[in-house]
Amino acid sequence: QVHPVQSGGGSVQAGGSLRLSCAVDPIVYDRNCVTWFRQAPGKEREGVAAIFTGTGTTYYADSVKGRFLISQDNTTTTVYLQMDMLRPEDTGMYYCAAAATGWTCLEAGYALDDKRGYTHWGQGVQVTVSS
Repeated sequence: QVHPVQSGGGSVQAGGSLRLSCAVDPIVYDRNCVTWFRQAPGKEREGVAAIFTGTGTTYYADSVKGRFLISQDNTTTTVYLQMDMLRPEDTGMYYCAAAATGWTCLEAGYALDDKRGYTHWGQGVQVTVSS
């Protein structure tokens, strides 16, 4: 399997910002759905933001709309997650993932579902937001 390489994460106070990076193998990156998931202790893993790299179409969980921005850099085949106005409930382990083959994401309900066939998973980075 080809594993995306993540960077970023860390600890920040509520209201602060962090930027996560996910470097994806170019073949995997091409016209594929790349999604950021997170999992907090005691909670189910949830999708927070996704992007279809073929068009730049983005999808967000309601809980992060207006605060998080997902973006892409085709030159470096990297997907970013800019997180602003962070809240303690944003705390968790953040993972980026891509589908096994090029997938358009379809819509948020599919793109943010970790049961939809994501096979290329990053190693995860911890994000901690203190109040």
